[in-house]
Amino acid sequence: MRVFGIDPGYGRCGVAVVEKQEGKEVLLYSDCIETPMGAEFAARLLRVADECARLIREYAPDSIAMEKVFFSNNQKTAMQVAEVRGALINCASGFGLTVSEYSPGEVKVAIANSGKADKKQIAAMLRMLIAIKKPIKRDDEYDAIAIAVAHLALKHGDEARKRLQ
Repeated sequence: MRVFGIDPGYGRCGVAVVEKQEGKEVLLYSDCIETPMGAEFAARLLRVADECARLIREYAPDSIAMEKVFFSNNQKTAMQVAEVRGALINCASGFGLTVSEYSPGEVKVAIANSGKADKKQIAAMLRMLIAIKKPIKRDDEYDAIAIAVAHLALKHGDEARKRLQ
């Protein structure tokens, strides 16, 4: 199973492609899509959606895993991130892919077994769970990797439970 993990954003959007090979998660690709701060929102949205579509074509994932939007004090930012999520869900649907959504807490529990884990703890656990052979510059990229790994863990667990029933 190959998963495209996305930490949605319009300034920075973390993306990662992780595959389960012989029972182990393998990082095939990760990056942070960045858009110019002064650009119009529509242009930033288009850039993120186009790059995600390119990655879907290149890596042919079986599914998409995306972080759920959480509302912060800045409602305008939260609304724009929600718009990015909508554009990416639409993009995934255009490729016939399903999108699974996870809250930050669900991802933290799946990766570090604690919903209160901080960014450093998540990064450390990811380095134990999956070979990351390149420097990661932004938290958004770690978040995308974590979302993809969490999806594989949660999806694999669901499949195992179904086989036992």
